[in-house]
Amino acid sequence: MIEVSFDGAASGNPGLAGGGLYIKLNGGDEVRHSFPLGILSSNHEAEFAALVAALRFCLDKGYLSVSFRTDSQLVDQALEKRYVKKSIYDRYLHEALGLIEQFDLFFCKWIPDQQNYNADSLARQAIHKQQTLSDKECDHQ
Repeated sequence: MIEVSFDGAASGNPGLAGGGLYIKLNGGDEVRHSFPLGILSSNHEAEFAALVAALRFCLDKGYLSVSFRTDSQLVDQALEKRYVKKSIYDRYLHEALGLIEQFDLFFCKWIPDQQNYNADSLARQAIHKQQTLSDKECDHQ
């Protein structure tokens, strides 16, 4: 089973957001992926967007037996209950549940923040890259 740690981060409410994906493959190899999420309303929305992006990434790579890890209790509980209170997250949950059906085996487990360091660092890198690009665009105007 492949271990997939993911994280979403936002630099404000709303603000630039990024996602990070840290994967331990069966042979011990690692995959690190950092991806921009654009401007989102909150860190919670970034967590849900990162979940969907991580699921898509794994499906694209053919990783069909996965154990996901998240430091977001909100995301973990939403997946377990298949329900979110706030409608802003509903579309992410609906999309995630549809993607999860395509896996042969899928688990999600909540982990403490300090155990999700790799994915968190990658999510923050994605925000930093977007900020740097934005700053360069402003310099050229």
